[in-house]
Amino acid sequence: MVFLPTKPSFSRALAERNYNEPTPVQQAVLGDATLGRDLLVSAQTGSGKTVAYGLAIAQDLLGDADRFERGGAPLALIVAPTRELALQVQRELAWLYQYANARVVSCVGGMDPRREQKELAEGAHIVVGTPGRLCDHLRRHRLDVSKLKAVVLDEADEMLNLGFREDLEFILKTTPESRRTLMFSATLPRGIVSLAKQYQKQAHRIEVAVGEGGHADIEYRALRIAANDVEHAVVNVLRFVESPSALIFCNTRSAVNHLQTSLLERGFSVVALSGELTQNERTHALQALRDGRARVCVATDVAARGIDLPNLGLVIQADLPNDPEVLQHRAGRTGRAGKKGISVMLVVPARRRRAELLLKGAGIDAVWATAPTVDEIRKLDQQRMLQDALFAEESTEDDLVLARALLAERSAEDIAAALARLYRARLPSPEDILDPGPGGRPGDDRGRGRDKDRGDVRREQPSVRPSPRSRSETFAGSVWFRADVGSRKNAEARWLLPMICRRGGIEKNDIGAIRVFDNETKFEITAQAAEQFAVNLKRPDKEDNIAITLLPDGAPVDMPREPGGGKPERPKHYGKPRGDGAPAFQKRPGFKKKPGKFGGPSAGKPGFGKKPMGNRNRD
Repeated sequence: MVFLPTKPSFSRALAERNYNEPTPVQQAVLGDATLGRDLLVSAQTGSGKTVAYGLAIAQDLLGDADRFERGGAPLALIVAPTRELALQVQRELAWLYQYANARVVSCVGGMDPRREQKELAEGAHIVVGTPGRLCDHLRRHRLDVSKLKAVVLDEADEMLNLGFREDLEFILKTTPESRRTLMFSATLPRGIVSLAKQYQKQAHRIEVAVGEGGHADIEYRALRIAANDVEHAVVNVLRFVESPSALIFCNTRSAVNHLQTSLLERGFSVVALSGELTQNERTHALQALRDGRARVCVATDVAARGIDLPNLGLVIQADLPNDPEVLQHRAGRTGRAGKKGISVMLVVPARRRRAELLLKGAGIDAVWATAPTVDEIRKLDQQRMLQDALFAEESTEDDLVLARALLAERSAEDIAAALARLYRARLPSPEDILDPGPGGRPGDDRGRGRDKDRGDVRREQPSVRPSPRSRSETFAGSVWFRADVGSRKNAEARWLLPMICRRGGIEKNDIGAIRVFDNETKFEITAQAAEQFAVNLKRPDKEDNIAITLLPDGAPVDMPREPGGGKPERPKHYGKPRGDGAPAFQKRPGFKKKPGKFGGPSAGKPGFGKKPMGNRNRD
């Protein structure tokens, strides 16, 4: 692929990176209609836009020349929202401009500003930075923008979301009016359009559809899992999908730390990435992924933008994102630059509807399926072992001597079994996974169908909400369980309900009455969910020490119920004199009726009875 045939330096750099075909955004940005014009581009992450604007501004910076002269005041300024994205852009432009002798300098928060000052003083052709650090250098007169020919705002929508509008306006106001301005954004909200009208000159607007952008090379999967199977599902997906590196997203720092520890205990090489880490720690974590010392990275959404790992073939969303845009950015870490990738979203029954809305909002058609099972992973391990590159290598004389010695002492079956044990020993063990079913309950296979285009991968039919049923129908034959926590330990139904759902892998609709006593709690589960609920209780739980057991005698004797379910019956003497003639409610000794507001000593005092009409307006 030759974007600029008159620039051999760029053709050489692109050829070395095996760029065979331009992406849609690159075709649109580098068309004849865009030459020399301001651009307002809407394109998804991972669509190749860094190379697109790098080549688009090359003509402005170089003119007819093929290489730069010695650097002085910068000719181009690239502004990015985060440190990771800015450093990624610097690396991309460095290889793209390497044969043009360009000097690309970064200015980002969290790095040594004195080093950046020194590099700027030595001269640069292109400066890449974050808004806050660039403004700081401008105010201290360390950055000379008098000779700028092009300014690029990358991920402009994210910069507005992070509150950088004033910084962006300050940067744009200090740059020459003759500059060329290019704005790139995943979406084009009102704030971006307003900024473009104010600081661009008759900008050419380009929108690249999602189906034509970087996400076309991503296979989306949504996996149904039980509520307490999130970690197990992550393990099995990592074992099932063979990828040089994988990125797992969690919503909180504590979830990142917990999952990283869990995966380390199972034998995975894992690093973490979150906002609490220093820039140096982030850099080391990403470098470990790039050079192969680590295979898995567990991260918050700080890694959803600006992280580009060449061998990242798998993204797992352990927690659902907050909105469709974050979903796209997370998934967009894989399937970049023409490479294929897989994005997996783990969905517990209670979050099924939200997951469907997120996918719909992002315009994504995901394949719904179950998490990989132990048997599937074991079978795949066998296939991978037989195809291992170790068997394709040519044996040396020393290898043959050792092989003959082994055969003389052991049978071929014993040697093969030992080899199989060695192969399995280097792999983390897969976990048992429960299928909650399309409807949410484990073992419920209604609505499942075979996807003709994907072999044995199961695709679900659209879920149908069942018709309302009476309580007597729902809880006919229900089963009662006991939890060893009661009111003396502040047990309340409002926090017991989600705990029961999590421990048993069920939905709240499967839970009937919850009866809290002093030292224990008794609750009922529908007959359809009770069997699997009991099975799930046998699995260890690290979040609480509450023991839950089956009540062998059915409903509690102290909680009579109407036939077929319903609320507990009230005693027949409720509110009436009992059989012995005693009143239903005994008055405590010394009890006296308080004087009412219409009589007695309190009558007529301020604050009792109705307020005078004249005082109503005062309140």
